[in-house]
Amino acid sequence: MKKDTKTNAMRILDKEKISYTPFYYECDEFIDGVHIADMLGQPYESSFKTLVMQGKSKNYFVFVLPIAEEVDMKKAARTVGEKSLEMVHVKDIQQVTGYIRGGVTSIGMKKKYPTVIDESATLFDTIIVSGGMLGTQIHLSPEDLRKAVDGQFADITLTHAE
Repeated sequence: MKKDTKTNAMRILDKEKISYTPFYYECDEFIDGVHIADMLGQPYESSFKTLVMQGKSKNYFVFVLPIAEEVDMKKAARTVGEKSLEMVHVKDIQQVTGYIRGGVTSIGMKKKYPTVIDESATLFDTIIVSGGMLGTQIHLSPEDLRKAVDGQFADITLTHAE
């Protein structure tokens, strides 16, 4: 991939005059975000994944959380006012978002879905999210991500008992 390749997400951030740093890496096969962070020597806590879910209402919702964490389905559903949520199947992800698995970002999906970013993002000056295609990342402030997707911060991860 050429270093100056702009993804749809990057074009949107440019248009909104939101500051970010693109990062490119070689990716032959996407396993998961933890694998990518290990490969690049990036911290799990500030590396975020994007999950897309569908509510009982048939509406879609986007959740952005640290790569090593699991979403708390009850907290997530409550946050978006749904009775329950289920993950969008991998085979449907491109149709719903316009992105392929491993390249899904909350910025610039086919439609603007309600987006919730785990509140732990606010602990960092910058977080890492997918850039909108395999082999790209965007490093930006949590508040800038929230503005770009018109999202909200909330506690949406499982709390692990010590």
